[in-house]
Amino acid sequence: MNALTHQESTLITAISLPIEGMTCASCVGRVEKALAKVEGVDAVTVNLATERADIKARPSVDRQTLINTIEAAGYSVPATTIDLTVDGMTCASCVGRVERALKAIPGVAEATVNLATERASVRGSVDPNTLIAAIAAAGYAAQPINTGSSADDAAANERKDAERTALKRDLTLAAVLTLPVFILEMGSHLIPGVHELIMRTIGAQWNWYIQFALTTLVLAMPGFRFYRQGLPALFRLAPDMNSLVAVGTFAAYAYSLVATFIPSLLPAGTVNVYYEAAAVIVTLILLGRFLEARAKGRTSEAIKRLVGLQAKTARVQRNGAILEIPIADVVAGDIIEVRPGERIPVDGEVTQGQSYVDESMITGEPIPVSKTVDSKLVGGTVNQKGALSFRATAVGGATVLSQIIRMVEQAQGSKLPIQALVDKVTMWFVPAVMAAAALTFLVWLIFGPQPALTFALVNAVAVLIIACPCAMGLATPTSIMVGTGRGAELGVLFRKGEALQLLKDAKVVAVDKTGTLTEGRPTLTDLDIAAGFERQDVLGKIAAVEAKSEHPIARAIVEAAENEGIAIPDITDFESVTGFGVKALVNEEQVEVGADRYMRQLGLDVDIFSASAERLGNEGKTPLYAAIGGQLAAIVAVADPIKASSYDAIKALHTLGLKVAMITGDNRRTAEAIARQLGIDEVIAEVLPEGKVDAVRKLKAEHGKLAFIGDGINDAPALAEADVGLAVGTGTDIAIEAADVVLMSGNLMGVPTAIALSRATIGNIRQNLFWAFAYNTALIPVAAGVLYPAWGILLSPIFAAGAMALSSVFVLGNALRLRGFRA
Repeated sequence: MNALTHQESTLITAISLPIEGMTCASCVGRVEKALAKVEGVDAVTVNLATERADIKARPSVDRQTLINTIEAAGYSVPATTIDLTVDGMTCASCVGRVERALKAIPGVAEATVNLATERASVRGSVDPNTLIAAIAAAGYAAQPINTGSSADDAAANERKDAERTALKRDLTLAAVLTLPVFILEMGSHLIPGVHELIMRTIGAQWNWYIQFALTTLVLAMPGFRFYRQGLPALFRLAPDMNSLVAVGTFAAYAYSLVATFIPSLLPAGTVNVYYEAAAVIVTLILLGRFLEARAKGRTSEAIKRLVGLQAKTARVQRNGAILEIPIADVVAGDIIEVRPGERIPVDGEVTQGQSYVDESMITGEPIPVSKTVDSKLVGGTVNQKGALSFRATAVGGATVLSQIIRMVEQAQGSKLPIQALVDKVTMWFVPAVMAAAALTFLVWLIFGPQPALTFALVNAVAVLIIACPCAMGLATPTSIMVGTGRGAELGVLFRKGEALQLLKDAKVVAVDKTGTLTEGRPTLTDLDIAAGFERQDVLGKIAAVEAKSEHPIARAIVEAAENEGIAIPDITDFESVTGFGVKALVNEEQVEVGADRYMRQLGLDVDIFSASAERLGNEGKTPLYAAIGGQLAAIVAVADPIKASSYDAIKALHTLGLKVAMITGDNRRTAEAIARQLGIDEVIAEVLPEGKVDAVRKLKAEHGKLAFIGDGINDAPALAEADVGLAVGTGTDIAIEAADVVLMSGNLMGVPTAIALSRATIGNIRQNLFWAFAYNTALIPVAAGVLYPAWGILLSPIFAAGAMALSSVFVLGNALRLRGFRA
């Protein structure tokens, strides 16, 4: 490291880099030594505990150079994701320009820009300031955001509200100034007597002077935004939507200016003014932008509603007193009190009280859930009638609600494979339109009828104005925003936007049995009593014997007795008979519980329960028998019961035309019995956890695209192997992390809902793209005048501006229809 002058020392910058692969103090020394050798580095501190290097260096030191140095030393700098808001984007060309600027930065692995959300998501090892500078160089403004932060969300909402207010103000001013221009010019053509009235009163020249003054105000005030953004983009040889409007309106205005003040420069018969075209174009496009901004606001309402679920304050026990503090000050471990009707502020576990909690805003399930001591609570849900105290277990960005908001925002900001074609087209769209306008001008000037210059100008302006890259840019992201937002409201979270497109193509749905189709815990399902015995007495005695066992079946019998309020008596002389069952003395009476072979060994005839045994066998249940006092008393069955929602879910999947397969580790007889009850098409049974991936591959090879639904840790590899993985939200974090879609309610009906929503969203995107491409493909030639030779039809620039404004509004309106989606 070189000694620095005083001036250089004042320009020192601090750079912090995460480092992976360090295991000991030697690693720290190696990294520090390597970084210290970089020219311009002043000081280096590497921390093994935080796995981070803090570097002080001159501004000339490039961040990427430091990363390359760390990697050359044998360690790695992990890629991080930075989210930015981007202001000033108006069309698909802007999106492509910002993406290209970001991807050109060394160290950027991936960059995705979304016009609907006005955000950029960048993955790599680059400083946010470098990204912001690159976006600024491309002609736009950016700033970093903290995803899920209520402060950042509030700031973003304020910016959008300010933008809508400014658009409304500019639109009102433009409309007030444009109306007289329109009446003076078009009134002369459309309304009988108006032309004579103008000639008698102010005369033709003063008519033009008034139009000139009003149009100048329109272009210089509300219309200046198009010149401020469009002309610099044009000079950078990167024209956008604003450039088209700026060039088109200025061409009409400049021509009119010459006609008004220096008419001698124009050929005879071409001295006309087009002030009304310039003014009306600006007004109509401002109207389109204003309607677009309002519609954009509605597309993100799902996120706003989720953010609105976050409580602002919490009542916390601190030092023996109850304090009401901001939600940001709550820490894990705090004891929080919640009154009836209040929103639960953070995630936690109940320590005191009993109540019902409305979790519909998280799970989509309308029935309130009972909460007692040790029950888990989710922040954002609403307490019903009881008072609760609970211990905070997750706060801030770690809460379920924050994670849901983050998932939805990430899905809304993602790009679908279908977007790739759009990106390729829009990259060249605006330059192609400008070339088409220039060609239109030249063709009409050379080959057009007299006055050729007038025809050339009007048609070239119409071409510039009618082109609508906005509709192309909004076609996909707006549908994704509304579709994923609607999914969140229905308890279906798309963690990855691509899942929306892939799920639509699924041909087979593979389902894990335990915990997905079934409740995931054994329950007493059947208890048939022999004549001369009483149910409560029999169940109590069986439970008393089974209470000594740790087997899940035994625990299910004990739980059933406790749930019925049956007192479990004491026992003596407990004995486990290996391979047969268990026995004990209950109130001095011998009780034996076990399989049919145990009963036969005891000399008891089980045929009296033959009908029940056959029924249970057909249902895939293994019966147990109980003998009391030397007599056969009951037949018992414990099974993992099928979820009530599974029947409707399988039926709904069949209605959607999908095959359903079940993958389970259970024996084939049990699996096939459950499959028969549910109407499942294919069963893959007796599969070990590591065999689920092979089962998924086999089904994909046979049927095509596959969606897999699971909930456990052992399902994670299969979820990742499937084309689309759907995790039951009540399952493990590992399964959820491996999935593309999360069903928050744990209700299997979320699967057909997700698939139907996927189909509806992709259908909506295709409608939008068809409109956007068909509109531009059909109307640009019309604006250029291709219909004139055959039918004498020309498109006025005013109608072109109206069509362009409505094109974007149509796309947004069509996307908003998804808000009414019903499964």
